[in-house]
Amino acid sequence: MDYLSPFERFAELMTSSDDFDIPAIFSTLAELCRVLRVSKGVTTFYPSPVHEQRGEGEVFVCYDSEEKHVHVSSQRLVTPAQIIITTDVYQAEGAKPFSEVERRRVDTVQRMILTFLNKSRQEEIIEKLIFYDDDGYHNLRYFYGQIMKNKAAGTLTGKTAIRINLKHFSIVNEQGGKTAGDTALRNYIAALTEAAGPGGILCRLGGDNFVALFDTERLPEVLNCLNGIPVPYDDENRIVISAVAGVCRIQDASDITNPGEIMNRIVQAYLIAKRENTNDIIYYSDEFKLAKAREVKVQRRFANALKKREFLVYYQPKVDIHTRKIIGAEALCRWIHKGTLIPPIDFIPALERGYDICRLDFYMLDSVCRDLRRWLDTRLPVVRISVNLSRRHLVDPDLFEHIVEIIDRHGIPHDLIEIELTETTTDVEFRDLKRVVADLQASGISASVDDFGVGYSSLNLIKQIPWDVLKLDKSILPQEGDDEARGGRMFAHVIAMAHEMGLTCVAEGVETEAQLDIMRQYGCRIAQGFLFDRPMPVEDFEQRLRGV
Repeated sequence: MDYLSPFERFAELMTSSDDFDIPAIFSTLAELCRVLRVSKGVTTFYPSPVHEQRGEGEVFVCYDSEEKHVHVSSQRLVTPAQIIITTDVYQAEGAKPFSEVERRRVDTVQRMILTFLNKSRQEEIIEKLIFYDDDGYHNLRYFYGQIMKNKAAGTLTGKTAIRINLKHFSIVNEQGGKTAGDTALRNYIAALTEAAGPGGILCRLGGDNFVALFDTERLPEVLNCLNGIPVPYDDENRIVISAVAGVCRIQDASDITNPGEIMNRIVQAYLIAKRENTNDIIYYSDEFKLAKAREVKVQRRFANALKKREFLVYYQPKVDIHTRKIIGAEALCRWIHKGTLIPPIDFIPALERGYDICRLDFYMLDSVCRDLRRWLDTRLPVVRISVNLSRRHLVDPDLFEHIVEIIDRHGIPHDLIEIELTETTTDVEFRDLKRVVADLQASGISASVDDFGVGYSSLNLIKQIPWDVLKLDKSILPQEGDDEARGGRMFAHVIAMAHEMGLTCVAEGVETEAQLDIMRQYGCRIAQGFLFDRPMPVEDFEQRLRGV
């Protein structure tokens, strides 16, 4: 009969004295399920009867046809160690019920699974199922377990934990294929595991993301791997793999109550390394706790501060360097809380962790439009005002409509608003950015790329997206002590390229007359910086518009 072949293979695998072959077991189970008309098979491990009552178990889906299912059979085993193991079988909704013969065969397979799991190799099997991923790497459960094991043994102090992300690893897969990528990954992780020493562990979070725990004395060897080592990906070729990492040296484990605390520390450090792009390896320190507390305080106060309009618009003029007249301004946010000015660095990064920054951006755009409406109604000279929008907005498919709704609600001519957007880091964001800028331009709203020259995608950014304005980061403008010829040439080429593409250039951070001379020399007409004006309250800016 057809069912005998997979049944016999399954029985052989379950009774083999060799290493427990999880992939083969699952593959054969899937074949058995198809033959026996089982649409879904599930095995669940409960560490104790209490966990079973709470429904807190580790669930392993042996087979799932992704149809709608009807539960038809369940078997349960309590091991001597009070571990509860259950197996559940489902049929597709509307399927013909099992015959008596089919039901006996299904019951036999379920009993075989439970009987085997209750044998001497039970702990080994459960460990493999619970503490390893499908590719054979230890998983996060194992990482957490080892932290608590070391905590209980008093050996957690003196350890180092790391959150790791391999840099640009997708390129390996793209160039060499998945097989080459898997080979390179295994060779790199083998080298990293060796560097971590006999007591060290590496666990996979998923993809090219890992966590590690090892003796701190092994940190130099681990850092050497993180900074980049060549590893083979086939018989003839090697590639250098490095990583971005958050590091926590555990100097006193007495305050560690659960593994999540260590995970939070290394994730905080890792996110800073990933976000700031200035240092690939960041160490957690007590300052992080204070920073996190400040961040939480900002997020808790934000909604009420927005409601009370504690956020004020400050305007920094953009000046024509030939006439010294104001031809535009950038709207910048300042927070006045209980009479104290909170600088942007103390609240903008905290709001950018989530989507509160989007609410603040729209609040700022609305405030600018209110000011422009008042200036138009009182016949005050007006100039184009630029408003910053965070990259967080790019997930909003209706972003353009939201921008236009605010502007039109106040009856503001579109040519009086400029939307400043910063460089993007992903292909998805890039496509969304391109769409939004095109929509803005079509509606007569100017779009500018802010901080041009800071990121890695700058040239592609202006090649493919129809910007109106290029805001040059102050790092592009030659500074005192720079190689004059080299710095001047680069600045000149950027200006010439922008003009050739029909872009208006604005130099930010202009602070000296020498910088102004360079701007005149190379044809950059608009400046923004402390040489002319600092950001100022709306009342002072109105005085500047009047020419007082």
